[in-house]
Amino acid sequence: MFSSFVLGMQQDVKMFLLPPLLCAVFRLIFILVYRPKKSPYGEWRKWLTCFRYGFWWGMDVNAYLYLALLLLVSLPGAFFPAYFAVGDTVRLAVFLLYAAVLYTAFLGKMIFYSHFHDTFNPILLLGRNADKRNLADIFFHQNHGAWLLLSYLPYLAFCYAAGNALLALPPFAYPTLADGTGQYAANACVFVLSIVFFYWLRYGGTLRHRKKPEWDEVPVTVKEDVFLGKATMDDLIALKLLRRRTVHAAMRHTDADTAAILPAIISSDAPLLPDPLCAFARTARGAVITPPRRIFFLLAESYGQVHFDAPYAALGLMEAGARFRAEEHTVCIDNFLSGGMISQPSLTSLLAGVYDADLELNENVLFWERTLPTALPLILKRLGYRTSFWYGGGLNWGSLTHFIPALGFDAAYGGPDICPPGAPRTWLGVYDHLFLAEVGRRIRAEDDVPSFHFIYTTSNHGPYLLPFEEYGFDARRLTDRGVRKDSLKYRGLACAWYADQALCRFIDEMRAVYPDSLFIVTGDHVGGEFPLIPGVTERRELLLRERLMTSFSMHHPQLTKVDFAGNMIGGHMNILPTLIELIAPQGFSYYSIEKPLTERLDHVVTPYAWLTQEEVGRYQDRTAQALTVTAGTLPWQIDTARFTEERDAYVELTAYYVRHPELLIRKEDL
Repeated sequence: MFSSFVLGMQQDVKMFLLPPLLCAVFRLIFILVYRPKKSPYGEWRKWLTCFRYGFWWGMDVNAYLYLALLLLVSLPGAFFPAYFAVGDTVRLAVFLLYAAVLYTAFLGKMIFYSHFHDTFNPILLLGRNADKRNLADIFFHQNHGAWLLLSYLPYLAFCYAAGNALLALPPFAYPTLADGTGQYAANACVFVLSIVFFYWLRYGGTLRHRKKPEWDEVPVTVKEDVFLGKATMDDLIALKLLRRRTVHAAMRHTDADTAAILPAIISSDAPLLPDPLCAFARTARGAVITPPRRIFFLLAESYGQVHFDAPYAALGLMEAGARFRAEEHTVCIDNFLSGGMISQPSLTSLLAGVYDADLELNENVLFWERTLPTALPLILKRLGYRTSFWYGGGLNWGSLTHFIPALGFDAAYGGPDICPPGAPRTWLGVYDHLFLAEVGRRIRAEDDVPSFHFIYTTSNHGPYLLPFEEYGFDARRLTDRGVRKDSLKYRGLACAWYADQALCRFIDEMRAVYPDSLFIVTGDHVGGEFPLIPGVTERRELLLRERLMTSFSMHHPQLTKVDFAGNMIGGHMNILPTLIELIAPQGFSYYSIEKPLTERLDHVVTPYAWLTQEEVGRYQDRTAQALTVTAGTLPWQIDTARFTEERDAYVELTAYYVRHPELLIRKEDL
């Protein structure tokens, strides 16, 4: 009986070999049709990497054909001889069905690219609300739909012939053992290995899920080529990723809708359209401090406010940061909202000057060549600063290799590129202290010209496997409070300490060399492990404030708390205008969608949360809580949402410029 299963499994493997081959052929056709340079001459490594990575990434879907055949054909065929006899026919039928799905996805991509010059993206979802007769008309009359439908016949005939040829190859015989116990053990091993083989295929030739191929891990040599980077992704993979995303309602709006929504954030009497950012033009009142020669914008991974709060201060997790924040010329705001709830929209919002609102501007090819007048580096370049972007990970993450130059940065550096080969790293990037040390070394070697450095660290992120004790962490500060050294909480809190130490060491080193520097320090979002430890708090759940507030501080030898107009609340989008108002000469014009912290704020609104002097609320679940720092509990306000019209308007503003790329500034005009 089991020999029938093994014979059937071999047939499954044969059949499974064809889909990756078909995907490779589709990839080649796509490249030859749409890529300007058709030949791999001089680019063999790039082409081979594209096909190799695409092969393994495609296994995330293709491997399921093998699993389906194993479970639906080979396994029952081992128990029912009659079904085993027709197993190859069933296999061929299932394969032909899957091959038809692959071909349909491929044709769809070819048509989509011809219209939008991009592979599948959220625009595809808009087709649900499009005029179906219009789509049919385009398909048949513009894309030769009748010929495409007829092409299924020769394609499936070829697949049928190829499948039959593979199934006709003789299988290997399954050996039998005289020892019955040994035979059962061998059978069990073969069955388990058949399942393990599926996971090995699905995870891209590894059994470690974290090593599984993903868009962020596409090799730089391929991803830096915009077209080949897109071609690496199989069509079903692209659709799978697209299914996880939804098109925001603002992407379906008309310009008339926009004109009706934007007045919630624009009080100007000037016409809102066609370029609404014109209503956000500002004029600097004059420098508050002596413009520094160097500005350091430090964005730290998961650098939340909660670790600085009074209930957790005794843990000493932020001892370095707390000393920095306590200095006379460091100004802090303890109630500070991030521009995004995860890294990419947070980073994108800070740099682009508008809320990303999960529209993924960094992954939009339009924003790889164009940008907005609110872009942070673009404005600083006008003030005479050379702008540099430093990231602890690879610049292929989040398509930064394309997005960052388009914003106006003069240079961009990834940790793995600037640090010594073999430098220890997490799966996100080089260890913070090594990365920052190399950044500091390179900055000190630069010419003495006014410069702006945006520096983004990565280490404070799960699974928190750094050797913290080797870097000076005293385990007793947690173990004495009952936190086990082998626990995730221990590693996460130790990592927060490590990241804070590395960040502040870099600040101290730069201040020693450049004492007139301006430092901006904040976190990309709230994350990591939280210091909810018995005896430290009276609760096991985070307050809403602790879930949402990232950290924020600014330092300059002439800066004082008076300069911030007594503000106790703020958000990421207030940083850009604050910086400009601190250093720009009187009359300097710039764009900002939010007010600077040098003016009094009565509330802050992001696409995710709202904040007043008294309370904080989250739109996702319509909850709110008092803005109180406490070790105890606080009552929840349920079904509560304020400033929703402003929230909608900020999202609408970003979506409007995505819908109107002709209004963006071209990279070559920066």
